[in-house]
Amino acid sequence: MNRRRFLRNSLATAVAASLPARDGLAALLGPSAKVAADIDAITGDGAEITLGRAAVQELADSLRGNLLLPGHEAYESARHVINASIDKHPALIAQCRGVADVQKAVDFARESSLLTAVKCGGHSHSGKSTCNGGLMIDLSTHRHVHVDPKAKIARVSGGSLLGDMDHESMSFGLVTTAGTVSHTGVGGLTLGGGFGRLARRYGLTIDNVRGFELVTPDGQFRRANASENPDLYWALRGGGGNFGIVTSFEFQLHEMDRTVIGGIVGFPINEARQVLEFYADYSLEAPDELGLEMLMVGSSPANSLITLAVCYCGPHRDMDPILTKIRSAGTVVVDTVGAMDYVALQKSGDVNDVRAIGSYTKSGFLSELSPDFIDTIVRSFEAREGRTTVFATQHAGGAINRVAPNATAFPHRNVNYIPLLIIDWPIDSDPQEHIAWLKQTWKAIEPHIQGFYTNDLIDETQKQVDENYLGNYDRLVEIKNRWDPTNLFRLNANVRPTV
Repeated sequence: MNRRRFLRNSLATAVAASLPARDGLAALLGPSAKVAADIDAITGDGAEITLGRAAVQELADSLRGNLLLPGHEAYESARHVINASIDKHPALIAQCRGVADVQKAVDFARESSLLTAVKCGGHSHSGKSTCNGGLMIDLSTHRHVHVDPKAKIARVSGGSLLGDMDHESMSFGLVTTAGTVSHTGVGGLTLGGGFGRLARRYGLTIDNVRGFELVTPDGQFRRANASENPDLYWALRGGGGNFGIVTSFEFQLHEMDRTVIGGIVGFPINEARQVLEFYADYSLEAPDELGLEMLMVGSSPANSLITLAVCYCGPHRDMDPILTKIRSAGTVVVDTVGAMDYVALQKSGDVNDVRAIGSYTKSGFLSELSPDFIDTIVRSFEAREGRTTVFATQHAGGAINRVAPNATAFPHRNVNYIPLLIIDWPIDSDPQEHIAWLKQTWKAIEPHIQGFYTNDLIDETQKQVDENYLGNYDRLVEIKNRWDPTNLFRLNANVRPTV
């Protein structure tokens, strides 16, 4: 899920196609190249090792997909992730086209103790889906969605994108919570929790997972559901990529009208305080069918807005008084709200040139927007030339709150808002001044914040990561000790084993 792209595009700076689809095509250009020499690599602990040419060639020959090495025609495209400020070079990239390929790649990584990254949509903001000198397991060619409309179930391959699932499920009038940007990977979004436009009505994405199929660090194929490996089933719902590579998800779907009420209502930035005060009150009493995001967006003092982004998936006859209320928050200067196709709304945050933009973000959780918090935001927000600055609060609450904190590994069930502070900059410019401003500004905001969303992990310390799992941490460590005692899968919000 890459919500920062959706937020940035509220100024209508970009709307279009998905980069990962282009990567998938690039991967099919030809077979794996012959391995000409030994390969220098690093282990998960950072030690330098040499991978023998014969062993690497054996891996390449065993894959139905491609093994990409530097110099291969698809390597350069495949190594990149969405955040253009991340520029890493894996020693090798295994593009897996099915479960057997994933098993081969995991076995190779484990036997060589390789540093291992797993990439689906490439939206890890801190670049956890790539690495320098290790193995990237790239799932971008392992995409398929099958919908059983009678059972209201979607079976989704591990490399699929949210747009794949939305497209197939909505063709039957069915849906589940699936982020806000269509080219986000299903795997990363789901394993971290999974917020989205429908979460207040249907819960987090993890609340709709009936089961997983995965390859665990020992290379074995396993199922995890309420009756089979229930410990893994619990841990995978919010514990991130710590326990294996999910090759298939089974989602519960819900009936929903394909046409929703969506769009933004924008107000002058100098009315930010009154809009925020309105939002603080109204968002807590809004019906579950309404997702209402708040965004302060600016690329200069003269080009700034505060907006309320709407997604209403309830009966259309009930929407008029809701819209009247939202429009009363201030002086409306932009209003794009109307009936629209849900799949189109899900694509409205996509971007057409993601690799031209660098980005840095901080996020957290809130149960309320207090007067002190609102005052801090109004004083701190600063739009400046040379970057896009966004402060946003994604709307939570509703069904999310009605799940116990220990029912899944995701513990932050009292969350009503996910505040984000984001900057984007042209990748050919120096971002240091902008990043320094964001870090300083976040210090003023942080006293109000509770934890952080692991899918927005950026530079949090290990102590912060551990504490963020709250009362679920000890159980997660026990499960990590059982399934990944060597910490093969560590490029994530890492639960470190203690054995």
